[in-house]
Amino acid sequence: MNQPTPAIVAQNAVRRLPRLALWLFCLAYVLPGFVGREPWKSADMTAFGYMQTLARNLSSEFNRGEWFNPQLLGVAPATDALLPYWLGAWAMHWAPAWVPPDFAARIPFGLLLGLTLIATWYGTYYLARSPKAQPVPFAFGGEANAPDYARAIADGALLALIASLGLAQLSHETTPAAAQLCFTALSFYAFAALPLRSIAPAIAAVVGLVGLALSGGPTLAALLGGGSVLIQLFDTRERSGTASEAMNGGEAQSLARHATVLWGVAALTAAVALVASYLGLWRWRLEWPAAGADHWRGMARLLLWFTWPAWPLAVWTLYRWRRQLLQLLLGNPSRHLALPLLFVGVALGNTLLTGAGDRALLLALPALAALAAFALPTLGRTVSALVDWFTLLFFTGCAFTIWVVWIAMQTGIPPQPAANVVRLAPGFVHSFLIAPFLIAVLATLAWAWLVNWRVGRHRAAIWKSLVLPAGGAALCWLLLMTLWLPLLDFARSYSLMARQISSVVGDGPCVETHGLDRGQIAAFQFHTTMKLRHASAVAACPWLLVDRDAVGTLPMVLNLKQWTPQYVSYRPSDKDDDVLLYRRTGK
Repeated sequence: MNQPTPAIVAQNAVRRLPRLALWLFCLAYVLPGFVGREPWKSADMTAFGYMQTLARNLSSEFNRGEWFNPQLLGVAPATDALLPYWLGAWAMHWAPAWVPPDFAARIPFGLLLGLTLIATWYGTYYLARSPKAQPVPFAFGGEANAPDYARAIADGALLALIASLGLAQLSHETTPAAAQLCFTALSFYAFAALPLRSIAPAIAAVVGLVGLALSGGPTLAALLGGGSVLIQLFDTRERSGTASEAMNGGEAQSLARHATVLWGVAALTAAVALVASYLGLWRWRLEWPAAGADHWRGMARLLLWFTWPAWPLAVWTLYRWRRQLLQLLLGNPSRHLALPLLFVGVALGNTLLTGAGDRALLLALPALAALAAFALPTLGRTVSALVDWFTLLFFTGCAFTIWVVWIAMQTGIPPQPAANVVRLAPGFVHSFLIAPFLIAVLATLAWAWLVNWRVGRHRAAIWKSLVLPAGGAALCWLLLMTLWLPLLDFARSYSLMARQISSVVGDGPCVETHGLDRGQIAAFQFHTTMKLRHASAVAACPWLLVDRDAVGTLPMVLNLKQWTPQYVSYRPSDKDDDVLLYRRTGK
């Protein structure tokens, strides 16, 4: 007999969120950030640099060694991620000539983000179909039926994921972290659905685990696969998953299916480990957390804002479903709690022990959103109203601030925001663009309509409490990627610096470099026609580029008597990126 659940849900509370509205909402969240912007510093620009190098390799004589060991001016990537660079390179190689290469490289990552949202929805749906996640049956009927209940919970999980503040920027970059997020979500869906379905989850498991291993996370793939095996092993009461399977095949078919799933996941995990070993991807980078209070305060702040608003709801889920949680500790897991906790725990451990910070924590968001969704059937009116009012005030205030700063950039009024822009981004000249303005206006009107819809007392759907958080997060992200995009490109792109240097050295010169990081090298290769090479004792080029922080080490590398300072290129928004240009004057 199933453990009692805290979910008391009537059929009218699982009304369907209109599919067209949901798809348009996801599209409005995914596209901004992939369309119209330049590569940003530094991880985004660095990853694009490796993709561009591989794309040139595809266009010329194919070099297999370079394909498995990408180099950026002789420097290997900081992570053992191969698949993300391959995807970007293939996209640039196959894209028509009129498509800008940086936009072409972003296309597969936009598809990966869309796939992340879909996988999170379906993973949560199948978790909500498990018997232990079902709501309490009513004495005279009227409780929510299983498919509609699971669909409503999945809608809530998708809204919780979009509402997560940490998702917006990192998921819209062309970096290995964005690819890892998608493959983690695919693995989450696969392990959630395997007890109930066969073909699609099996394909997703292969793609998810292998993709995660090839995207720089072989250890994560092994831990997730192994943990899922343990959950399946101890899950003795939910072997078949649906009543129809039990009726058609009985207990024997249930046991056979359970054993097949268990051995399949175990074999796949072993195969992933072998692939990672063959490609030499096993590199442990464990770093024990610092003992200082500042480190833990910083980590606490990251956890609080990055996973907001999913983490309070996830904590509420663990409290209200504490009987099932106790059974999990006793070795009788409930899949709708055990599987999300596994994924969240692995991501948190990765965050604490690898020093990867927010990019490691990003992988916890799909499972954390699913865990948060199971709080929705247990929320009282007071808690739901508190979430709504806080969200309304927070995101309306953020949207108002974005509009005020944009107006100040256009008119100089109010003067203080205009002065702040001048101080933080000196030299930036704003221009009025009609298309982004109209999109921002429509998004703001949609937010006003959404707020009006939410305050209607007749709205009983259990996912209603996450409509405003998701809508507010999507609104602010869209406003930033329309109204503020020119300012963000100016502040976060290397294009201005590259143009300054190119205007001095001319077209296509040979330029030696010293102390430039991967992002700077990739930027100069993309934005200019300069032919870069590392500086050496014997000067071979007429120009030399040096990062300001590396000037002190120049005498150890070359003869300064051969070089004369010629120009200093500044990034107005970041003094740490200043670059010095030298001209060769001696032999």
